Amino acid sequence: MQPLARAVHAGALGLIIAGGSLITASAQAAEQGAQHTRAYHVPAGDLSSSLAEFASQAEITLPIEPGLVEGLRSPGLNAATSVEGGLQQLLQGTGLQASSQGSGLFLLTPQDAGTSLELGATSITGQNLVATTENSGSYTTGVMQTATKLPLTLRETPQTVSVVTRKRMDDKAMTSISDVAQSAPGVFLNNSGGAGRPTFSARGFDIDNIMYDGFPTSFLTYLPSGEANLAMYDRVEIVRGATGLAQGAGNPAGAINLIRKRPTHQFQGTLTGSAGSWDDYTGTLDVGGPLNENGTLRARTVVSREDAKSFRDSVESDADLYYGVVDADLSESTTLTLGGYRQKNYTNYIWGGLPMARGGGHLGLPRDTFLGHDWEYSDNRTTGYFATLEQGLANDWTLRLAAMQSKTDTDVLASSIWEYDRHYLWTEAMEQKETGYDLALSGPFQLLGQEHDLSLGVSKRKLDYRSGKAWSDFIDAGSNLFEWDPRGHDKPDYIRGPDGLPETTTQDSFYASTRLRLSEPLSLILGGRLDWYEFDDSANSASNYKVTRNLTRYAGLVYDLNANHSVYVSYTDIFKPQSEKGIGGNVIEPVVGENYEVGIKGEYFDGALNASMAVFQIDQKNRAQELPDIKGCGSGAASACYEAAGLVRSKGIDLEVQGALTDNWQLAAGYTYTQTQYVNDANAAKEGEDFDRKKPRQLFKLATIYTLPDELQRWRIGGDVYEQSRIRTSGGTGATAWKNQQGSYTVVGLVGGYQATEQLDLQLNVNNLFDRTYYSSVANGGYSPYDIYGDPRNVKLTARYSF
Repeated sequence: MQPLARAVHAGALGLIIAGGSLITASAQAAEQGAQHTRAYHVPAGDLSSSLAEFASQAEITLPIEPGLVEGLRSPGLNAATSVEGGLQQLLQGTGLQASSQGSGLFLLTPQDAGTSLELGATSITGQNLVATTENSGSYTTGVMQTATKLPLTLRETPQTVSVVTRKRMDDKAMTSISDVAQSAPGVFLNNSGGAGRPTFSARGFDIDNIMYDGFPTSFLTYLPSGEANLAMYDRVEIVRGATGLAQGAGNPAGAINLIRKRPTHQFQGTLTGSAGSWDDYTGTLDVGGPLNENGTLRARTVVSREDAKSFRDSVESDADLYYGVVDADLSESTTLTLGGYRQKNYTNYIWGGLPMARGGGHLGLPRDTFLGHDWEYSDNRTTGYFATLEQGLANDWTLRLAAMQSKTDTDVLASSIWEYDRHYLWTEAMEQKETGYDLALSGPFQLLGQEHDLSLGVSKRKLDYRSGKAWSDFIDAGSNLFEWDPRGHDKPDYIRGPDGLPETTTQDSFYASTRLRLSEPLSLILGGRLDWYEFDDSANSASNYKVTRNLTRYAGLVYDLNANHSVYVSYTDIFKPQSEKGIGGNVIEPVVGENYEVGIKGEYFDGALNASMAVFQIDQKNRAQELPDIKGCGSGAASACYEAAGLVRSKGIDLEVQGALTDNWQLAAGYTYTQTQYVNDANAAKEGEDFDRKKPRQLFKLATIYTLPDELQRWRIGGDVYEQSRIRTSGGTGATAWKNQQGSYTVVGLVGGYQATEQLDLQLNVNNLFDRTYYSSVANGGYSPYDIYGDPRNVKLTARYSF
């Protein structure tokens, strides 16, 4: 629809006369709207059309000179913002600015040399969080609440926080949550349990919860993983360090929070296809928009299919995703969201890898070696549903009720090399069902002449896990690994066992957080969470345990040094129940501890660029230690007995920058140094040693994209760099001592893109440009974990058509 037609359709409040035109509207309404926020939905496209559409929605007067906007494009707008904020977003990267003249009149002029960049598609509406990164073209976001439950900017949050935006996912051609972990600052992707069983770690500890729209779900790292398909997500918010206020029980590693795409007020659709090395083909259709004339009912659907082989011999995989979501405005202040998805992941390589050589070191097998069988499989299917009801209240308060349920069914037949030359075959069926509910009330309040923020909530989380139909045994004893053919072995006969009994974990919580502005430059953030935690094992009641009213505390101080910089200090508790048993057969006390962080943050170009530097220390106490004498440990401790006495300490530094350096240049870079050591352990020889040598001490990651200026503005170029320090394993003593390691290495990637037409975009990614041979994980003795090769050089061509 042309600008004139769109304006007429919008109603009697505005009239647009296109081309050299004057866009008129109700001046009184525009004057009021310019200072307040509301939702605007303008698709990306020709700048003149986008400005005309926005002027109609905002009811402002905006003269447009054709020569000023000719050939320029706008990134569009899909956010709640003020009129000024909306114009800044629409004009991002154009070299133009809009200035208010009063009475609802705005004029377009070229930007002054010192004009700041503006962050698009993000704003704060009272207490309502709007941080959509889609169509923003940005590598950062404006606000996030994964850390504190409060809608704070990255600078206002007293912890190290990052975001992987939709733009950054697309530039790197990411498809899974492992791709995010590989690129996110301070996060280590570890495949030591098998290529299909990834783990993610930060600050020396494994991340054991993955969040979806703020709901924590258990990430059981010993199971095959249904990798989250990124086609349905707008962004991934990441907090490094303890996040007990948001998640409750868990390791003090951090939080990975995937935020789903939502319907748009304007129709938009994209059809994306890609083809890559090793017959890697992906197709995605993403369509959304209003379902009725006044736009109060909106929907979005994402359908994605991937079919791929691998650089490893005989390995193949495929993945399907079906996602649908509906937003319904029940009234001007009430919105109901309903959604669901179905995801399937299938591969014949999820476990095992290459074993260590006898006596230590790598076998040196070719990178394409697959020591499994072509008939192995991992069939992983997840079905999920979610619902949210948001009610706006007086004085910018919001009541939000949310619920989710997901069920994952996994069936596995997989093998691994044990004792250097024996295949161990395992099959099992598993079912994991997560249910969550959350009710939250949030808003601002006035006290002692300052405005403060408050969030109160209750939540319930339940995990039902069941496994059964298991069988395992050694096969192919004495295998020659250098002559192994994954297609040359028959599938053995086996009889699977019975269904298992369920294990149920529940966590009921009450939480509260507030930001108190003690003075103009100083804010105090306080939070607390009470958890009732219970584990019920139907197969073995002796394993049951509960924790009642555990209190997790959170505190942070943020002091604004000037308009661009803040310093902060924060503290939070650590809490994680343990299943090990001690004296008398009782379950030992939970892991507890403290997380401290001190840092400085910078915010530039009105939030378009964020930077941070932090120093941290984490003490994880009460870790289970095996007692040398099991006397008095009860009849259930036939082989081992424990006490809660171990202490592990993690400390280090975190540096990061993310966002726009110029209108055309986006950058995300981070460096992390982490030293995690045993401070106290039953084995005194461990004290002072690294807690987990299979994790690198140092990580450096960089990603950037640059859109060329002037006549070459259809082109963009960029790349990424991944660098990590040494990882290693060792064991034995004296003549039997061994070690295995991967030295520090660097992997480089390139990306180039071309906007062929207004609708068609082409992109080429080259990963591991210099074809560096390296192991992403290293084997530990004759069993596990395993040597896993990183991907060789590969390319992917992507075509994206917007309509």
